[in-house]
Amino acid sequence: MLSAVGPPVTVRVPAKINLHLAVGDLRPDGYHDLVTVFQALNLFDEISVVSTHTGRGPVDRIGPGAPGIELLGDVTDAQRADVPLDASNLAWKAAVALAEVAGREPDVRIGLRKSIPVAGGMAGGSADAAGTLLALAALWRLDLGREALMEVAAGVGSDVAFALHGGTALGTGRGENLVPVLSRHTFHWVVALQDHGLSTPAVFGELDRLRATSAADTPVKRVGSVEPVLEAVASGEARSLALLLGNDLQAAAVSMDPGLRRTLRAGVTAGALAGVVSGSGPTCVFLCADGPSAVRVAAELSGAGVCRTVRVAHGPVPGAKVIDGDPARPPRGPGGPPAPDPGPNMYA
Repeated sequence: MLSAVGPPVTVRVPAKINLHLAVGDLRPDGYHDLVTVFQALNLFDEISVVSTHTGRGPVDRIGPGAPGIELLGDVTDAQRADVPLDASNLAWKAAVALAEVAGREPDVRIGLRKSIPVAGGMAGGSADAAGTLLALAALWRLDLGREALMEVAAGVGSDVAFALHGGTALGTGRGENLVPVLSRHTFHWVVALQDHGLSTPAVFGELDRLRATSAADTPVKRVGSVEPVLEAVASGEARSLALLLGNDLQAAAVSMDPGLRRTLRAGVTAGALAGVVSGSGPTCVFLCADGPSAVRVAAELSGAGVCRTVRVAHGPVPGAKVIDGDPARPPRGPGGPPAPDPGPNMYA
């Protein structure tokens, strides 16, 4: 199933947003049934893995030493505080899970170069886990098909499978059961990042509390059917989709962080078609009519004082992709032909 250890491998993996997120009531097992429409945006983390079995690998990228995780590049205070570098990190859980499938030890060093916000509702931890799975599958030269790798991803975390899949997809169960959604059009977004995070379990808990304490005549509002959202995505009409964006977790996120109301208002005032809290928050995303409109909205929103920073993004984009060191690709060399591009996503 595996052969000799290969060179370091680097994978790029996108952030996700939820165009629609319907959250069912709390189940006896502590989970909630979800119906969601994921979309991958061009905000990326990079995950690099190198074997510690041989000690090979560029020191400036991963570094030699014992198996484990480290942060690479310009590391923010929030990342230092909120990204665990121990066995609780989803990337390490992914490495352990894949090592069990491969029948070997997780003798690797994992480097995370993060651009996806930490605890921001954009599945940054799940993206890192997905990138680790794909990178290790290449590093260890595992003979795994798409379905097998997606099954491992689903066992690691609810959003990990989508980070491998990318594009736009309908997710059910805990979000791990995916069906591709027809989306041939590009949607333009402005992403408002905060200087703090929100705990996903805490936001789900707050939603349960709000629903339990709401009066019978004023229940907590729930998002509608997913079918109109799928139709709007397929049509490519941003204005149609804007009317349908919805997230059951938004009420809970705003309850825990009331300042998000101001952020959402400011984005629409700046010219966005609509805004919504991304996942469990606190990141807010704003759908815009086109690329130039997104740039204008971002410029105005950045001066409104309602978020730490803003980014212009678009989607859908492919899922996790090997960008450096894939042992299955012919090497590049002076005078030789360039290595062929394996496509946007080897598992989608």
